[in-house]
Parts: sequence; C-alpha cells; structure tokens
Amino acid sequence: MTAEPNIADIRESVRRLCADFPGTYWQSKDRDRAYPSEFVDALTRAGFLSVLIPEEYGGSGLGLAAAAAILEEIHRSGGNGAACHAQMYVMGTLLKHGSAAQRAKYLPNIASGDLRLQAFAVTEPGSGTDTTRIRTFARRDGGDYVVSGQKIWISRAEHSDLMVLLVRTAPRDEAAPGDGMSVLLVDMRDAVGNGLTIRPVRTMLNHATTELFFDDLRVPAENLIGGEGKGFRYILDGMNAERILIASECIGDGRFFIDRASVYASDRSVFGRAIGENQGVQFPIARAHVQLSAAALMVDKAAAMFDAGEPCGTEANMAKMLASEASWYAADMCVQTHGGFGFAEEYDIERKFRETRLYQVAPISTNLILSHVATHVLKLPKSF
Repeated sequence: MTAEPNIADIRESVRRLCADFPGTYWQSKDRDRAYPSEFVDALTRAGFLSVLIPEEYGGSGLGLAAAAAILEEIHRSGGNGAACHAQMYVMGTLLKHGSAAQRAKYLPNIASGDLRLQAFAVTEPGSGTDTTRIRTFARRDGGDYVVSGQKIWISRAEHSDLMVLLVRTAPRDEAAPGDGMSVLLVDMRDAVGNGLTIRPVRTMLNHATTELFFDDLRVPAENLIGGEGKGFRYILDGMNAERILIASECIGDGRFFIDRASVYASDRSVFGRAIGENQGVQFPIARAHVQLSAAALMVDKAAAMFDAGEPCGTEANMAKMLASEASWYAADMCVQTHGGFGFAEEYDIERKFRETRLYQVAPISTNLILSHVATHVLKLPKSF
C-alpha cells in the first residue's frame, strides 16, 4: 500500500501549481466572466481533483483533510476553488451509494478527467434551503425516468459532463417529508437540448451560476443512484463534506487577506512611518489572525471526524460558520487596511472580498446553522 503523502508536501505542490496562475489570470477571468479551464485542467492533471476517489478507481484514495488542504492553499494563493471543488465531494454520492457497475463505469473517467462531475442540482426557486419541499418530479416511464421542474443557483452546469440531480419520485408526505426523493445521475451531454435547458445567471461572482429547466427530460432508470425514495439521506451524507471543504476555502481566503494586509501595512508609509506601526491598523490584523486560527482548529476537527467515519454534522456546520465569519472579518479588515487601493482590481482584494462574502449564505446560511445548533445540540424548541 502506498504511504499517504504528507499534508505539508501536498500544500507545497498546490502552491507551486498556483504560482502559474497569478492575480492577472484571475482578474481576466473575472472581468470576462469566463471559466478558468486552464486552471481546472492543471489541477486535474496533477491529480488534485481526484484526491478522494479510491486508488482502485484511479484516484489518490486520501482523506478529507488532504482535500481541505488543497482548497485552502488555492484560496490563500489568490485563486478560487469554486470553479471545480464539487468534483471532489459530489462523487461521494456515487461512491457511497452507487452500484458496483456505476462506480466502475464513471469513477475511473472522473479520476482521469475524461469526465467532469461538477454539477450538484438540489436548490429550487420555491424551496430554498427547505430541501424537503423541492418540486422537480421524476415519473417512471418504462426504462426511463421523465423529469420536469426547475433548479436555481446550480454552478458549473455548463462545464460538467455529469450532474447529480435530486428529484421527487413520490409526493411529499408531511409525516415523513424527507422520504420520496431520489438521486439521478444525468449525462449532460445527452440532456442539453433534449429536455434540459441551461440559463446562465449573472451574479456579483464569477461562479458560472445557472438556472436549469427540465421539460420531460428522459433519464435512463439505470442512472438511479441507490434506492428510489432514499435520495434525501444520500444528499445529506455529502453535505458534511461540502461544508468542511468550503470552510477550508474560507480559511484560505482569510489567510490571503491577513497576508496581504500584513505586507501592505509594513510597506505603506504615511506621515513618515509605516501604517502598521499604528495600533489602530495592527490590532484588526491581529484580531483577524486570532479568529482565523480558532476557526481553522474547528475545520481540522471536523475533517478528522469525517475521515474517522464519526458523525460530524454539527462540527461541519460549526466549522463552516466560524470559518466564513472569520474570513469575512479578515476581508473587511484588508480593504480597510488598503484604503482606496483595496478597491482597485489589480490588488485582487476587491475580487476576493466579493468571493468570500458568498459563504455567509452558501452552501448553508449562518442562521440555519444557528438553528441546527440550538435545536440539535442545545435541545431548544424548533421554530419551524
């Protein structure tokens, strides 16, 4: 058995790769709202996007801690892993709940980069974070499921060959609202123009965000992942990984802001001395470092629990909340430290400022995390 690479070595490898994609690269993509294909291809060739896929299917077979380190370093370098991070965690649904035939058919090609599995379609305009109220429906018709409905805020749909799609296969039951949902693996190459329409949604971020419309899209029944009606629990399974990995991106963002602010405050001279000598400047930078360091420990704990196979829903949620809030504080601090230069495109601060703001909202809002902790951990009465 191959020895697992040292996390420090993985971080160094990612830093070297990211050095080939400086701020000017990301500025250009952001300006043109273009997908960073070159960056994604480089990550694929280096094997970073297949880190969680078992070796038997051509991946590295490493744990979530390794994946978290990869994404953290991408963000600390000034890049953005959202262009491809779903390739890491979405395949978990297929790996854990797919059939042997499905795993053998798809995972080696995902690991090699011949297939991209980057689209994860759950959210709908009328349901938001109340996933049990999705209305996209798949009815069985012979050897196919026929899908009709709509999804919103689905990133990378235009740049993915496959999509994990959550649908209803039975009406919602108030007594068991999580039942009756199923997961389908959709081949986007066949679906687009044959019942699936993708409409780009322009946002403040360059995240290739789209809205999806299903009009009697036929999906082979063999593309059902796991058992019919059990899809909600499969999706929940993958959400812990998603939240931990996105929390690691927030840690990377926070370190980016602290690094940039520290250098600028040391170099920038006003009134005859470095602005970093002023406690009014240095204290916010120090506070950002303290908050981020504490959040990083929570992310490490959640990742370790996930890798050990322990229940970690609460820890994943707390890691995401603490990391997103620490990165947002660091972002605001960095802009304030840079003053007017913080708003200039060439410094990358304003772009990263916009990017890290997203994680107060997605993939789960801070208020929903607080509700989870209140009701599941502190046993307070539910408000909904």
